[in-house]
Order: sequence, then structure tokens, then C-alpha cells
Amino acid sequence: MSAESVTEALTEQDLERLQGKVDDLRAEISKVIIGQASAVEQLLVGLFAGGHCLLEGVPGLAKTLMIRTLGQAVELSFKRIQFTPDLMPSDIIGTEILEEDHGTGHRAFRFNRGPIFANLVLADEINRSPPKTQAALLEAMQEQEVTYGGETYVLDRPFFVLATQNPIEQTGTYPLPEAQLDRFLLNLRIEYPSLEEEMSILTATTGAAADAVRAVMSAEDVRRIQALVRQVHVSNGLVEWVARLVRASRPASSEVESVGDLVDWGAGPRAGQALILTAKARALLSGRFAVSQEDLESLVGPVFRHRILVNFKGQAEGITSDEIARRILEAVGPPRSPLEPQ
Repeated sequence: MSAESVTEALTEQDLERLQGKVDDLRAEISKVIIGQASAVEQLLVGLFAGGHCLLEGVPGLAKTLMIRTLGQAVELSFKRIQFTPDLMPSDIIGTEILEEDHGTGHRAFRFNRGPIFANLVLADEINRSPPKTQAALLEAMQEQEVTYGGETYVLDRPFFVLATQNPIEQTGTYPLPEAQLDRFLLNLRIEYPSLEEEMSILTATTGAAADAVRAVMSAEDVRRIQALVRQVHVSNGLVEWVARLVRASRPASSEVESVGDLVDWGAGPRAGQALILTAKARALLSGRFAVSQEDLESLVGPVFRHRILVNFKGQAEGITSDEIARRILEAVGPPRSPLEPQ
């Protein structure tokens, strides 16, 4: 598919300008974040696909710093919520306060908006709070609106929740409910840096202060790129392949032996939507206007990771959802040729 047919509303100059801004965004993030190239790229994929991201890793791996840096490099309103065991839903959504007009003595309730009313919301250490508080994000993440006292408040667009999570084995954590996890487009694993990266981190963080991160992209730029992502082409053959991968993750319909033995719950339809949408964003960030098999394969892990529930037997054998996703890819095989019978 040609660029002209995909970009009816944008000129070639517009496309070049937007792609230049994406390159500038990468450069600004790299001023602060050393290494973690895969995680940063997947974070940008989530941003331009219009979804929420969950970053998981042990403390000290720059999860919060990565999100804060993104917030500085994009001109979006930014709020941070530090999740703690005593955090209440009203601390996230907001609450009504009683105000009095000292001139007339009239009293009235006014809704005082909470930190959820921002373009970019950092939910730091989200699994440090109990499920009741975590659930306060559900409506906002799915419907991009908040209901309080029978009144609905629409959130500004774009709206992203970027959450960090410590491994659930750590003391004082609460596993996120499945419904909450499914609202996240991607689950990104932040790994330890390599030796060379760690040396660079030590040098950079113990010397002179790094250059300040500057804003290189506006909210309107983000919205335009998101609209363009939706127009990236994906073939029917790849759509059918995605559907087969998703269905293969479900014990009731899977022909993959590992799934039937080791999985309690597989991925729902939202996983297929997430896989195609993020693959479109990845293709566009690579300067292409059509999704490839490689785009999809590279995102199966982050899309399936939090949507496949390994059962007790699998956990006892040390099997992870990433391993299940790898086995599914291997068992399903490559997309079918258009000449083969469906």
C-alpha cells in the first residue's frame, strides 16, 4: 500500500515533520535513559497506539525515571500518583468538597478533580495498593471518563496511564486483578543493564548533571500520529494469524498441548486488538505503512504476558506466560499462504 493512499489527510511534509519529531523524542529520552532500548521503543509504541502500559521490574531500574522523562519530552499535562497501602480511590479520582459563599452564606458541593485528570498519569508502584484502590482506574482506562456522584467527567485526550509494578514476590504487594491487567495494552519487562550499560550509568549519574530534557512534541502531534497509526495497512492473512494465536492461548479451544495442561485462562479478544494496533504503531515508527509478520512476532510477548494465567502446575514447573507465548508461536507456525485453504 502506498503512502499516498494511507495519508489522505496528511501531506508528505507533514509525515516527514512528524517522523522527525519521533526521532527527536528518542534523542531526548536517551539523554537520561541509558540502555533499555527495547523497553523505550515499546513504550513509544504504546504511546502512539493510544494504550496504557505496565512496566515491571525490580526497584532501581529507572522505570519511574523513564516515564517521567517521556512526560518531560512531550507537552502533556503530567501527574504522578504514588500508590501506597493506605491510598483511597478518592485520592485518585477526586472528591466533593463543601464550599461556602461568604457574601451570601450559600453552600454548595464542588467536585475537586484528582490526579487522574491529566494527559499522562504515572501510577507508581501500582501493586502497593489493595485491589479496591487499583479498581479506581478501571473506568478511566477503558472509557476515558470518570463517574462520581452520578456525574460523568470526560478526560482530556490523549490520556495514558503508565504504571510501574514491583515483582509480586516482594513484600507488601497486591497482584493486580485480571480485569485491571487486561486494560493495559502492553506489559513491559525492565531487565538489568549489561556491563557496558551499567558502567555508563555509573559514570553519567555520578558526574556533572545531564542536559535538561526539552519538550519536542505536542499533544496535537501525538493525536495526529495516533490517527495515522489507525490507517496503517494489515493484510487479511495476518489478521487471521493473529486470531489463531489468540485462540491458541485458551485451554478450551487450543490445540497446543502446553496450553491445555499449564494454563487456567488465555487471552481474550482485546489481546488480538492490542497486537494488531501495536504492530501498526511499530511499523509506522519504522517508516512503513504496512504491518509485517516480524512486527507482530516482536509484540506477542508484551501483549500476551499479562493476559495468560499460568495454573499451579505450570508455576510449580517454573513455566511463565512468556514461555507459553513462545510455545504458541512455535506450534501455530507462520501465517498461511493466501493460496492455502482457510
